[in-house]
Amino acid sequence: MEADGEEPVYYVISDLHIGGDEQLGDIDFLPELLAFLRRLETTDEPAELVINGDLFGLWEFTESQGLEKFDILVERYPNLFEQLRATGAEIPITLLPGNHDSELAAYEAYERLLAEYNVTLVRAESVTRELGDRTIHFEHGHRQDPNNRLEDFGNPYEKPLGYYYNTLVTSRAGRLSDRGRYNWLKDVQAVTPTERVPRWLLSKYFYREMKPTLRYALLPVLLLFNVSIAITVLAALDVAGIWTMPVTTTDDVLAQLGLVGEAVHFLLVANVIVVGILLLASIPVYLVLRDLSATIDRFGIRETDLTIDPDEPYRRAARDVFEERPDTAVFCYGHTHRPMMSVVDDRLLVNTGTWLKRLHRRDVVAGLLPAVYYPSYHLCIVRMSTDDDGLLVSYEPADKPSPAADEMTLVERLLTLGRAPALEYPDRAHVTESGTTIDPDA
Repeated sequence: MEADGEEPVYYVISDLHIGGDEQLGDIDFLPELLAFLRRLETTDEPAELVINGDLFGLWEFTESQGLEKFDILVERYPNLFEQLRATGAEIPITLLPGNHDSELAAYEAYERLLAEYNVTLVRAESVTRELGDRTIHFEHGHRQDPNNRLEDFGNPYEKPLGYYYNTLVTSRAGRLSDRGRYNWLKDVQAVTPTERVPRWLLSKYFYREMKPTLRYALLPVLLLFNVSIAITVLAALDVAGIWTMPVTTTDDVLAQLGLVGEAVHFLLVANVIVVGILLLASIPVYLVLRDLSATIDRFGIRETDLTIDPDEPYRRAARDVFEERPDTAVFCYGHTHRPMMSVVDDRLLVNTGTWLKRLHRRDVVAGLLPAVYYPSYHLCIVRMSTDDDGLLVSYEPADKPSPAADEMTLVERLLTLGRAPALEYPDRAHVTESGTTIDPDA
């Protein structure tokens, strides 16, 4: 609690998406979350925890309705709720609804239920806090996303487009995930933007679900596809009598290698036949795809049109808030799952990231193989405090080991050798009366 003469310290997290049907109910980060809450329980700071939306994944429950979902959460995660109660007895915990748990704003009973665990529910789309002589604006961020905007916030019957995606796609993935060769389908909620889900599915099918014999038969053809095209072209030139030297030289060299040369010759011939068939088949496929691409252009539904800009809408929203309330120094939001800091009109725009697994697309070293999606955890805690000159805003990561070794196949790791994502957090920001600076060396 805030002591006399002491400025508060705010810790902000968001986008944990706890709960959901079947496999979506697994919380990979539960030990880290409990450790963070225990730390706040014993802190000497005048701290407050602000959970900036999407603590729960209520949209992902499709087999229960209303307050029944909360009963399931309490029954499924007793340690979490008991720790919330213990931490909330020592410091204030404020919960702001997001889009995935917007139902919290629809029923007054949720205020009472969460109060039993010392969590204060604010049934609004934004909340402010004072820090020094400045104001911090908190909102989850779905208001700036047309696919998840709720025009009548608190109306339990309003369902934006994002609701249907989560109930029809994400929740069903949670119910089906354990049917795979590996429990991966539930990670569909970590794929952003959602337009990339088909490519992610292709990747996981190839590296996880395809029969191993078929995968390893296709692997050399796809990996060496560019080389195979060159070999096929040379073979065609030889057959046509235009340029025979490369093939003749290769045959002479292989003839001197005996059985090994015959085996290599057989593989080269088989490779040429396969690639030749693929090239012939690709002609009508190319024409169809080209025509389909033209149709997509006419309707204006390219990915760049469907995908919501992760930054600019929030910059505009921050400018509006700063103009309306000039004492506001920080605009803090979540929703996009992308931790970042930027300066807007000499004030600070900060995103609280997510505690969900993140997937990073990496192209393979060569060939036509599907891209690989590296998993990682980027558990973000934003800390806001004061010093003699103004406000300090920084990230305090809750470290969690990368799951890549357990979740990626050896083939995926070899094909992306040296391309693993670097786990970096945004820098520290200093907000003063003269402006805002972001210190990369902090």
